[in-house]
Amino acid sequence: MRESKLEDVVVVVVNHNAGTLLVDCIRSAIDQAVRVVVVDNASRDGSMALLASSFPDHPRLELIFSDQNLGFAAGCNIGLAQAQQSDLLFLNPDCIMGPHALERMVLALNSDSAVGMVGGLLTNLDGSEQGGGRRAVPTPWRSFVRAFGLNKFSQRWPKLFFDFHLNKQPLPTKPLEVEAISGALMLVRRAAVEDVGWWDENYFLHCEDLDWCMRFRQKNWRILFVADAPVVHHLGHSSKARPFFVEWHKHKGMVRFYRKFFSHQYPGALMWVVRLGVWLRFGMVAAKHVGQMVWQKLRGGDA
Repeated sequence: MRESKLEDVVVVVVNHNAGTLLVDCIRSAIDQAVRVVVVDNASRDGSMALLASSFPDHPRLELIFSDQNLGFAAGCNIGLAQAQQSDLLFLNPDCIMGPHALERMVLALNSDSAVGMVGGLLTNLDGSEQGGGRRAVPTPWRSFVRAFGLNKFSQRWPKLFFDFHLNKQPLPTKPLEVEAISGALMLVRRAAVEDVGWWDENYFLHCEDLDWCMRFRQKNWRILFVADAPVVHHLGHSSKARPFFVEWHKHKGMVRFYRKFFSHQYPGALMWVVRLGVWLRFGMVAAKHVGQMVWQKLRGGDA
């Protein structure tokens, strides 16, 4: 099997109104890979014009424009098609790569021919680790445990109340095999992609990364987490302006994910309860956003 090198890796960034962060993202990545492909999903914030003016005629930068927002998975597939035979790093436009981050991820990818996917250390602005960078698959039971705060009993009954987010565990000193990583930072081997299949475009936003991780593992491709490949993730930057839109597609994606991978494991009645729970959660999250909007307007009126 061909070994990946830095000069073989194409970075794919799917942009939708990422603002000035898009320029910072590309600046952090453009010297770490052979090419950077930015797929724009009908942005209206001037981010692509700013990017073009910041990197005029850069030989490693390719810009692709869509006249409609096709969703994250579809945007990734457009970039995947443009990358030809290269291995790929899918990178969110609100991510800033640390020096040598990609190099360390490539080393992990090359450590074993069975490794098909590698993720790095996603951090908040204060340097703390984010929850989604290394995780277990959120099965219906694990999601129930986390939703109702039962994960606080994980130290006493770890098998029963296991928390699928692993960021509370100590950072490993070497690449660690995990069940899933985040689509915000995902290095994949081209051979694995051709074996597994491309991103599932039936997801518009959220859960498509979990879907891919599940399918990689079903095909016996290993997924590694690399702690010494830091990337700062401005979580939720592009979604702040449309919280209901994002939450709707997030919960819709959760329903599809559970139906696709767990309907054969759980009785139909229980899967119905799972779907009900997902939409009840959406209702609570939506109500919270409404409350925050009303409170902000009231405070504005008082001012």
